[in-house]
Amino acid sequence: MRSIIESITKKIKHEGHDWVFTSQDFLDIGTRTMVAQALSRLVKQGMIRRLDRGIYDYPKYSKLLGALTSATADNIARALASGDRIFPSGAVGANLLGFSTQVPAKSFYLTNATTRTRHIGGYTIKLERARVPLLDNVPDHINLVIQALHYLGKHNIDDIIIKRCARILRDCDLADLRCAAEVMPRWMVDTIHKIEREKFKR
Repeated sequence: MRSIIESITKKIKHEGHDWVFTSQDFLDIGTRTMVAQALSRLVKQGMIRRLDRGIYDYPKYSKLLGALTSATADNIARALASGDRIFPSGAVGANLLGFSTQVPAKSFYLTNATTRTRHIGGYTIKLERARVPLLDNVPDHINLVIQALHYLGKHNIDDIIIKRCARILRDCDLADLRCAAEVMPRWMVDTIHKIEREKFKR
């Protein structure tokens, strides 16, 4: 057990403060039972903190606040994803790209896995299955554009948004989007074609 605790401690310190994790992150070190026991001991020692059933973090002490820092919603969401890819919601994407001035809740994330919701650390974290799948092996800004366009919907995409997308997306990005056409609604494929025509004009 001592060697398992030492190995888990080493991995936690390597990931650094504010890391949020589950027992699954250590199954390469020991069995579920052994990992659970080791984490329980580290909680009692005060090295890590138990946020909820099966969710822990490695908090950092803030001298300014005189207390341990709180886990962020983003870090909790990544831990809940258990290796599945997650991404900001289409509403967040639209805001980040300047398509919308609405500031959405940041505890809503998209995933290619099943939809689930957890209440942890004062946050309500929702992982929702994306209606337009998140693309693998592409830069993040491509998925950001896809999800933002889907969030806005067919009737809310004007020339200003088309021009903005043409500035954001490179030729290689548009090639990736053409390859992903089969997973998009027809109206989104038409929108991509409009973006290509706008970019060609420039």
